[in-house]
Amino acid sequence: MVKIRNSGFTLIELMVVVAIIAILAAVIIPHFSDSLRLSTEGYTKGSLGTIRKALSVYYGDMEGQYPDDLPTLTQSSRYLRRIAPARLPGYHSDSSTVLNAADSDDTGGWVYNNIPNTTAFGAIHVNCTHTDAKGSVWTNY
Repeated sequence: MVKIRNSGFTLIELMVVVAIIAILAAVIIPHFSDSLRLSTEGYTKGSLGTIRKALSVYYGDMEGQYPDDLPTLTQSSRYLRRIAPARLPGYHSDSSTVLNAADSDDTGGWVYNNIPNTTAFGAIHVNCTHTDAKGSVWTNY
């Protein structure tokens, strides 16, 4: 008589494999979400640098005058094609809104100081008073 051998996995073996996959997922997923947050924050910091460079070029072209508002930089796409959104994961939705003021009101987007005769005239900051992944307050960038 020929003995038939059942090939396959037992329930215990399958449970061990599922447990290993669950442990790996528990370790990997938090690292992935941190990487995603860091990448989004990097986008915002890069956009801030791009806007500051455009302001600097405008300032030089206009012989020491900053624009009245940031949309001026996008006219004819000479300095910027568009104002990139500030991406602040977990705090505010993506926003290209520009607050023309000296101080932040923590609504997301950007805050541009267009008040002449102030020490920070022409400064641009992220309009968020929360902290990034490194613990730095967004308005300090």
